[in-house]
Amino acid sequence: MPRSGRSRLVISAGVLLMALLAPPALAQDGAPIDDPLPDPVVSRHGLVLKEFAALPKSEPVPPPTDARLQRWARINYLGEVPDRSGRLYVPDLNGKLYLLDREGASREYLDVGSAAGPDFWSHRGLGSGFGFVAFHPGFARNGIFYTVHTEARDALTTKPVDLPAPATTRVHSVITEWTADDPASGAFRGTRREVMRLGFQDVFHNIQEIGFDPNARPWQKEYGLLHIAVGDGGAGAGGTVPQDLTAPQGKILRIDPLGHDGPGGKYGIPASNPFVGQPDRLGEIYAYGLRDPHRFSWDTGGRHQMFVGHIGEHRVESVYEVRAGDNFGWSEREGPFVYRKADNPTCGVFPLPADDARNGYTYPVAAFDHNPPADRPCADSGNALIGGFVYRGGRIPELYGTYIYSEGVSGRLFYSEVREMRRGGPLARVHQLQVFDARGEVTSMRSLAGDERVDLRFGTDRAGELYVLSKANGKIWKVSDAR
Repeated sequence: MPRSGRSRLVISAGVLLMALLAPPALAQDGAPIDDPLPDPVVSRHGLVLKEFAALPKSEPVPPPTDARLQRWARINYLGEVPDRSGRLYVPDLNGKLYLLDREGASREYLDVGSAAGPDFWSHRGLGSGFGFVAFHPGFARNGIFYTVHTEARDALTTKPVDLPAPATTRVHSVITEWTADDPASGAFRGTRREVMRLGFQDVFHNIQEIGFDPNARPWQKEYGLLHIAVGDGGAGAGGTVPQDLTAPQGKILRIDPLGHDGPGGKYGIPASNPFVGQPDRLGEIYAYGLRDPHRFSWDTGGRHQMFVGHIGEHRVESVYEVRAGDNFGWSEREGPFVYRKADNPTCGVFPLPADDARNGYTYPVAAFDHNPPADRPCADSGNALIGGFVYRGGRIPELYGTYIYSEGVSGRLFYSEVREMRRGGPLARVHQLQVFDARGEVTSMRSLAGDERVDLRFGTDRAGELYVLSKANGKIWKVSDAR
């Protein structure tokens, strides 16, 4: 492949033309669409992965009965501490936060599960436990970072939630602020306080990620605002909670964690949020109409767009560009299609109505579909879109300007060109990447993870280089090249 900053991962012209021209199958007489979207186009090229680190084995407590939680380590992200030390951080859903040096050696920084105490919940629900960590952009100066974890048991009756919750609540998601006495220390010592507590009707689709916009500068109003990806708690498939602007579930929230005009004075509500001051609407809501907004990130180049990877219900996995006030349609829409809650025995999706524009929904900029088991059309298909990052690193020009994401269960890796990911336009093409090991041999994520269920996640450092993680064996690979 040519090594220039403008080069791209390419496929043959004939295959590309077929991908462009192949439309989704159309429904007849109100029937569901047989094949909603074209399959990803398999590229001749791929990513070279070099093993970088292996995290310690961990287990939920008590031991889970769900085999999907029986992993070597439930690592789910990698980022770089914003203090120019080069230290990387990795959260493990089973409770611990690790710091890694430049060579990949790890050490425990904080045990979030132990600090949470006996109400800590990690053994039921794929995203349960210590879900995520976000370092304040001023961490080097103020020592502040934030975590989110799940609680149940006595917490459900003794610890009040901050925003509306279902009458029957099975778990809480809790955002905590930690302040390190010494930001440069290799182990946490300091203070903590609770920032937000939300309730959910089930043990899945809770708070998935928290994060700060890396493009915001200290003099800008977006600086230090915490974005919170809140799932629907399972309430969307048969109800309207994600469309309810009085409820936080099924939304992206945005708060000022250092402010004081929110509930109990624990956080602030940015005046620039789209629904501030409007009756019967939560000022914390930034965007809504979401089922499981699993991962979000910002392009650090280009137009600094925010993208969220969204896990669908039965048929469609989507990537959305996020702007203030967006309504992504769930649970009236699954991706760019109609979702029907009733009288839909195949759990399929349907064409949009001719007058759909009046609804004002925001549709995906990239998406792929999947098929559930033929004998159980409403069963879990075992597919989940894992959002990643727009590559803006300097080591692999072939990737520059591409959004890298995956189907996390099988470990298939995809990319789409950011220039094609246009709101209101046709969906960007989805390309499936090959995987090469450090010797340049063709392999697969299943082979590298040693398991059919890869449970793939992504990470990035401050230089914009990419990492791939697997819960199956607790390993982390760095994307070292493209072929």
